Amino acid sequence: MAALPDLITVAQFRQMPEGGECSYELHHGEVVAVTRPRARHSELQHRIMMLLAIKVENFGVARIEYPYRLIPEFDLRAADVAVISRERWAAIDPNDNLHGAPELVVEVKSPSNTPGRLRELVALCLANGSIECWIVDQDKKSVSVFQRDGAAVVYGIGDALPLSAFGADELPVAKIFE
Repeated sequence: MAALPDLITVAQFRQMPEGGECSYELHHGEVVAVTRPRARHSELQHRIMMLLAIKVENFGVARIEYPYRLIPEFDLRAADVAVISRERWAAIDPNDNLHGAPELVVEVKSPSNTPGRLRELVALCLANGSIECWIVDQDKKSVSVFQRDGAAVVYGIGDALPLSAFGADELPVAKIFE
């Protein structure tokens, strides 16, 4: 029988050196290398964040590459785009990170995202505080929206994403891909 890996805590993870070709996240106590976003990916993140920031300003804040702790001691990830309610935003310890998932986690699909990893991310986020998770596919120009109740809808370029859960009306998918 193989030995189990040593789990790394968030405190231990924060002591690791930064930099290099990859950035790192902590998933279930294991250090995972994640690629740095390329320009196309980064620009799409920024566009989504700017569009959401205006729409959800009464609900909360929108951020890019926002760190959050799904499992307090053994998990530290970054959402491509996150929306966090004002109440939770105000309660974040400035020397720590958001505990639980943001109310909205947006993942821009990239070559390093396997279907299994995306399913796991969506399930973990929805089980730990997210109201919705979006998977944005640049190539198909679509947004897959997953909700806590198990509903999943794919919105295309002619559709609009409902934002009622975040105190807003809707966001046309076409605006994301302009």
